[in-house]
Amino acid sequence: MIKNHNGSKLGITSSHKKALLRSLAKELFLHEKITTTLPKAKELVSYSEKLVTKAKKADLSAIRALHGEINNKDVVKKVFDVLVPRYKARNGGYTQIIRTGQRRGDAAETAIVKLVI
Repeated sequence: MIKNHNGSKLGITSSHKKALLRSLAKELFLHEKITTTLPKAKELVSYSEKLVTKAKKADLSAIRALHGEINNKDVVKKVFDVLVPRYKARNGGYTQIIRTGQRRGDAAETAIVKLVI
């Protein structure tokens, strides 16, 4: 029986994908804007929006859940001090993808992922 699995495999193992998304989310929350390939950007938007939605509760459980995913004290502190108050009244749509064309070396579609202000 075929099930509907969400998300792209990105051509890597599930553990590699999990590590990749954690790393990209950490950099996105830290710098608020990153450049990556389009398929990775689409997966990152889904992953990071879920993390911000979890963090909006702003209780101990949310802090522990986010720290379990990101595992960087500076990033977790920034999420709860800067991003959660910014998105308190917003019901989703925290990130934006801007396509930037093709990469010169391998012609991969690139995109900028940034946090909406």
